[in-house]
Amino acid sequence: MAAPIRLRRSVLFVPGANPRALEKARGLPADGLIFDLEDAVAPDGKDDARVSVAAALSPTGQARVLKAHGGYAPRELILRVNSLESPWGHADLAEAAILPLDAVLLPKVENAERVRQAVALLGSLGAPPELALWCMIETPLGVLAAADIAAASPRLGALVLGTTDLTKDLHAKETPDRRPLLTALSLVLLAGRAHGRAVLDGVHLDLEDGEGFASACRQASELGFDGKTLIHPTQIEPANAAFSPTAEEIARARRIIAAYTQAASAGKGAVRIDGRLVEALHLEAARRTLALVDAIAAREAH
Repeated sequence: MAAPIRLRRSVLFVPGANPRALEKARGLPADGLIFDLEDAVAPDGKDDARVSVAAALSPTGQARVLKAHGGYAPRELILRVNSLESPWGHADLAEAAILPLDAVLLPKVENAERVRQAVALLGSLGAPPELALWCMIETPLGVLAAADIAAASPRLGALVLGTTDLTKDLHAKETPDRRPLLTALSLVLLAGRAHGRAVLDGVHLDLEDGEGFASACRQASELGFDGKTLIHPTQIEPANAAFSPTAEEIARARRIIAAYTQAASAGKGAVRIDGRLVEALHLEAARRTLALVDAIAAREAH
């Protein structure tokens, strides 16, 4: 039986040094929250931000409490730590090992050895086996090593594109169609899918460009991404909409399942629907569409 679908349509970065943002995130309709100790926090505020996130997630000071603790359920909770070479990385990882998190997000991962190093550290720190490791792919080296990174450990749960840093390192132009990034986006997506990992698209920095954001979400959804990382709460609803099945897609999925089931009972391996041939692979995709619908309904009912 396939594993239940985990919604990751909208995954919001929450600055670890901003108490107001940490509080507000409890009521936002994002599928996931990335508590950020890296880019969103100045060097002199790193230690205080770590303390603030720990207090928000486990206000009674209890480690490994239920993930509902802190009032963030049912959102997926991820901590972006600082680089392991930085003065704060190891302390961040040690905190992550005892907090009620779903995953730890490593920045600027460029090789599989970095994954194995982090996995070994988490193990030595007593992290529970269900704590996943996510990797930011945000440099040319990271993109070229994405397949090795995706295969590096069973603890690896997701690849996250860092499109802002990648654009800079490529000396690429920021274009509405994101054509300069399409090769990198596709390579990371291929690596993730080849090894059964979730893959999330990068952030959209222009908060005034609602049309451009919606277009980027549609493009990512069409490519096959699970969702998009966000920098502001106003981006949550458009991302949720873009990565949710449309009414037309839901209706077609139901027609495919009904028709294929009928054909299979008659000993046929394929059926024609709306002028197109439908085979077993289309049945699998249709079932995934309806599983997404069920997961969204469960999320909205919570």
